Formats: sequence, C-alpha cells, structure tokens
Amino acid sequence: MLVLASSSPRRRELLTQAGYTFTVAPAHIPEDPLSGESPIAYVVRLAREKAEAVCAQLTPNENEPILVLGADTTVVAPNGEILGKPVDATDAARMLRLLAGATHQVITGVALVTQAGIETAAEVTYVTMLTLSEEEIAAYIATGEPSDKAGAYAIQGRAARWIPRIHGCYFNVVGLPLALVSSLIEGADRHGDKTVIPETAAASSI
Repeated sequence: MLVLASSSPRRRELLTQAGYTFTVAPAHIPEDPLSGESPIAYVVRLAREKAEAVCAQLTPNENEPILVLGADTTVVAPNGEILGKPVDATDAARMLRLLAGATHQVITGVALVTQAGIETAAEVTYVTMLTLSEEEIAAYIATGEPSDKAGAYAIQGRAARWIPRIHGCYFNVVGLPLALVSSLIEGADRHGDKTVIPETAAASSI
C-alpha cells in the first residue's frame, strides 16, 4: 500500500496522473529551516520527517507492505533565500519581486519509508521568470493563487504566462518530480515492498 504523507492537492493529482493507487495521510510537523541548513538538506529533512511521522502512525501488515512517500518543495531566490509559502499579501509581493526578471531554483526533497528502510533524494529545476510590474504583481496576488504556494506562484496556474523557460523537471516545479518518485518506488518493488500500480488509479484519504 502506497501512502502519500502530504495534503497537497497538486501532489495527489500528479500521483494519480502517473497511475498510482494510494491513500493520503497528511503529516503535521514544524517546517522551519534549521540554522545554516542548505536548501537541499532542508527539503530532504522535511520529506523524511513527514514520511517517518506518518509511518509511525500506521499498523504494519505482512500481507500488504506499506510504502510511505514524503515530499517537500521550496523555492530558492536568486539571492539564496529559501522561500516557503507567503504569510500574507505583502510577503507574497516581496517574494515575487525577488523572483521577477531572474532565474531561481525549485527544489523538492522526497523520502520513501518501507520495511527495508528509508530512501531519500532531491530534484532541482531552474525556472526563469519575466520582469513583472507592480500592477501585475498586485493583480496576481488579488486572485489568491499565490497564498499557499512556495515562492508565491503556481507554474501550472496564471503565473505560467511569466515563465518563458525552465531547465529540469516541470513536475518538480508543480510539487512532485514524478520520474524520481517512480524510480524510488520501483526500487522498493524490486526489494519486495510491493505496491499495486493498475492502469486506472484513484486517490482516497485515510
């Protein structure tokens, strides 16, 4: 049984798109970076902690091994600042000003907890954003789209018109690097932690 340790609707949509059957069990952990922690170390740590927290709440089943997938995505501004979700409209505007007219990084850490142990990895994508006017920033924030997005924008939403190019995995920017995740799950399958991947998949909550 594959369990997604995240409440993100975007991650649920991507896993479903990739054909996985899974259940959802959100993790609730502190998400502040540690002092001196690099962006990659930060997202990998959070992904691991989310997966471990959910795994600890589940009852092992010998007949159906459990695989718990944790993930965390952050945006790294050109100045090196880690950008999480904005706390308010002012913070969202500040983030968008940092990103506009430059190239930034989007990093997702993933962790897969199985009976055999824990596998972790990270994906980095470089995203270029056009220069934005104050009017464009204000109008975008007024839509509400930036409020729950790392870096205050959604590449799959209205902000797509400001992204002329990316270098790397598009799905990573949305919130889950599917090829990387698939590799981790397939590796667990080869070691005997089987999860069913039918042609048609659906997500449910637990």
